[in-house]
Amino acid sequence: MYCFNCGTQIDDNARVCGYCGMIQKNERNSRYYTADGEKEWLVTLLLCLFVGSLGIHRFYTGHTNIGIAQLLTGGGCGIWALIDLILIITGSYTDANGNPLVK
Repeated sequence: MYCFNCGTQIDDNARVCGYCGMIQKNERNSRYYTADGEKEWLVTLLLCLFVGSLGIHRFYTGHTNIGIAQLLTGGGCGIWALIDLILIITGSYTDANGNPLVK
């Protein structure tokens, strides 16, 4: 099989191209795999929307220290959670490794 992004030959069972890091399409169900450790946009959005003041979305994306701070301050009285919600909706929010969320 060849990577659909860079064209490098990869193993038929590969989920991610070892050369460019692109997630490969699963032909059986036409869905895209998420590589291990990648966080999904919708899950993060829903966590922020419903329990954003507790910082649960920060724990989910690996921002543990900021998650603890949000938990102790009620999401910065809701302002911090609102800013995070805007960042998630606009696609500017990243996980702890700096990777964008997978849609």
